[in-house]
Amino acid sequence: MKVTVIGGTGLIGSQVVRKLTEAGHEAVPAAPSTGVDLISGAGLDQALAGADVVVNVANSPTFDEASLDFFRTTMTNLLAAGERAGVGHQVVLSIVGVDQVPQLDYYRAKTLQEELLRQGPTPYSIVRATQFFEFVDAIISWTSDDSTVRLPATPVRPMAAADVVAAVVDVATGAPLNGIRNVAGPDAYALDELGRITLATQHDGRPVVTDDSAGMFALVTGDVLIGGPDAHLAPTRYQDWLQSAH
Repeated sequence: MKVTVIGGTGLIGSQVVRKLTEAGHEAVPAAPSTGVDLISGAGLDQALAGADVVVNVANSPTFDEASLDFFRTTMTNLLAAGERAGVGHQVVLSIVGVDQVPQLDYYRAKTLQEELLRQGPTPYSIVRATQFFEFVDAIISWTSDDSTVRLPATPVRPMAAADVVAAVVDVATGAPLNGIRNVAGPDAYALDELGRITLATQHDGRPVVTDDSAGMFALVTGDVLIGGPDAHLAPTRYQDWLQSAH
């Protein structure tokens, strides 16, 4: 099977390419560095030539309102190129609960991307994942200074990037879902609690202050980010991953 991986040189994409290749598939990374411009569409036809499946893990360069234009343009271009190439399955990586947080520009942009895919000409699958372990440090840094970390108590169920990759590869090599698969980590945390666990493992003595107005996740209400009862739970636990990472 030939699979073109859009965003195939990034954190998730490069691992998807490797895992597909190890499984005996022909995996082709497509990114600016390989001559593919999703915005203009340049290089897309060549990248998709002969592809059975397209996996789209490309990310917007910003998280603000400009991300709406990014996902509208790139999804439209990719669907058109896929139809020209006779691609039989379009797979997109998205976010658990994405359509329930319209107050976040980036989540509205990803919801738009999903809608375009659903309305498109090709059988499709959407893999919605929870927040990655690898991004927890960044989330902490957004609302911290030298003395204090401020985080809301938003419920999250983070997962390892490697487990996200496994879920994407599993879906990409199967029949199109024409729907959504939710994947999540094995354990749910309040985000402030997750911050305390992370800092303790890193021997960082700063206190975590619970502040339900701090950062982008403060805008999330309820437990929409943990995946519903149908979520496939990944095996890697955060504290085990933290220990191995440090």
